[in-house]
Amino acid sequence: MKTLTPILISLVAAIWVIAIAIISVQNATPVSLKFLTFQSIQIPVGLVLAFSAGIGLIGMALLQPLWGLAGSWQGKSRLDDDAEFFVDDEDF
Repeated sequence: MKTLTPILISLVAAIWVIAIAIISVQNATPVSLKFLTFQSIQIPVGLVLAFSAGIGLIGMALLQPLWGLAGSWQGKSRLDDDAEFFVDDEDF
């Protein structure tokens, strides 16, 4: 299973890149993004999608180790509680 995971991740990333490329070719008209009072320059939709996907991938890559640390910190106490709960009654 460990060798299959990188292949699946690469496949999903490749599908996203292909989808962004197709959308960017079909929607080459420039758009400007507005947020509250801020407005960006006019850039193609595909470029906006590519930047959004890239920022999302980088953000998840940075946050994933933090979630792993939080899960291991909470997981130890839950494993200890489970060990006390599942006691074999035949030994008594």
